[in-house]
Amino acid sequence: MLKLHYYPGTAAMTPHIVLEEIGVPFELVLVDRMADAHKTPDYLKLNPNGLIPVLTNGDLVLYETAAICLHLCDSYPQAALAPEPGSAARAHFYKWLIWLTNTLQPTLIAYFYPERWVNEGNLAGAAEVKAQAQHRTGLLLDQLDAELARSGGPWLLGQDYSAVDPFTMMLCRWTRGFDAAPARSRPHLAPYLQAVLSRPAVQRVFASEQLAPPWV
Repeated sequence: MLKLHYYPGTAAMTPHIVLEEIGVPFELVLVDRMADAHKTPDYLKLNPNGLIPVLTNGDLVLYETAAICLHLCDSYPQAALAPEPGSAARAHFYKWLIWLTNTLQPTLIAYFYPERWVNEGNLAGAAEVKAQAQHRTGLLLDQLDAELARSGGPWLLGQDYSAVDPFTMMLCRWTRGFDAAPARSRPHLAPYLQAVLSRPAVQRVFASEQLAPPWV
């Protein structure tokens, strides 16, 4: 059986939503970050980076959120969570999935963990990294807002909902505590995020992970 190793509110949220959208049986396996369960020898055998999520299915052990999403989309094409392979829409699906995981997400990680980019004890340096990461995130959110305006929505790829939409919502949700201009403050992102949140699969995930408002 498919097993998703997760912790509430983390990058596991997107594959959790994708699994709910697909509608196949799966098991959630809690990895308690507060108890450093992601650093235990058993978990490091699944993901040597000590990061969440991990998807397992028999002998398959897969980490990296984008890779898990691609695997699920390809394994369950009937769910239509990715455009037709070889199409222009599929190319843009790849572009935005990689952009989310390779551009926006690392910038947010720098915001939340600025101490990783400076010498130990350099509080001023960490504060500067955090401020720059928030500024850079704002520019990237502007790019998302402009893309939604260009495509006409209602989804990031246009008329068809895909796995990039819960990924986008998840990362935008991480900005909800910004002291200035979180994702929900932008004119096109705001209704888009509400549209993603309104999907039954997304609502089930928020309930299952016991997440409290504000959701974005």
